[in-house]
Amino acid sequence: MIKKALIISGTSDLGYALAEELAERGVSLILTGRDEKQLSSIKSDLSIRFKITVDVIVFSIEAMQSEFPFDKIPDDNFPDLTIWTIGQLGEQEKAFLDKKLASRIIETNYTQPVYILNTIAEKYKINKHGGIIGISSVAGERGRQSNFIYGSAKAGFSSYLSGLRNMLFPFGVHVLTVKPGFMQTQMIENTYTPRILTISPKKAAKKIIKAYLRKNNTLYVYGSWRLIMFIIKTIPEFIFKRLKL
Repeated sequence: MIKKALIISGTSDLGYALAEELAERGVSLILTGRDEKQLSSIKSDLSIRFKITVDVIVFSIEAMQSEFPFDKIPDDNFPDLTIWTIGQLGEQEKAFLDKKLASRIIETNYTQPVYILNTIAEKYKINKHGGIIGISSVAGERGRQSNFIYGSAKAGFSSYLSGLRNMLFPFGVHVLTVKPGFMQTQMIENTYTPRILTISPKKAAKKIIKAYLRKNNTLYVYGSWRLIMFIIKTIPEFIFKRLKL
């Protein structure tokens, strides 16, 4: 049973949908985000609608090497579930030649979540209780010319979550890796995606929480993505390198 959840970031499209899904289940929330006004509005909305306790923490991962304000979360009231939703797709062509943009994509999708989740995982390990949900991507399953900087960072994040799951299992701590595929969020608002393979944050949130409660290890939010990525991964390299994907 989940009593309290920390969502990093609770102001993202998926983060807010997950906050609503958990609030409907009576779970207290700690939400992070970079916009204090938006956080305040979400806090008021969820606490009034669902009669739950909602705390907020202003935090921006875009400030490189930023430290997560763990001092604002008391150890004796630490959330028993942490959800990492932050991701940055970036523009592949620009990032290929722009060191700062490439670094930001890698920091946001891999380095920073590793630093922050390591600290959280250690707390769960000591308490022998808790869980982590990491939002990764199908883009990490094979490097493609259209997004290999983002994809390589997500590949690292998926591998990290796998190792974390392995390490924490003996301590009763569960880790779920989520691979959403296309989702109707601001990240891809200017990108065409097939409707049949694109899911809303609300529907994704329901599937994610159900998968976590069932203690699934990996979730492809749309099951068809498992087959699609299996096919992509089995294409021989001498053919694959000639494709424009």
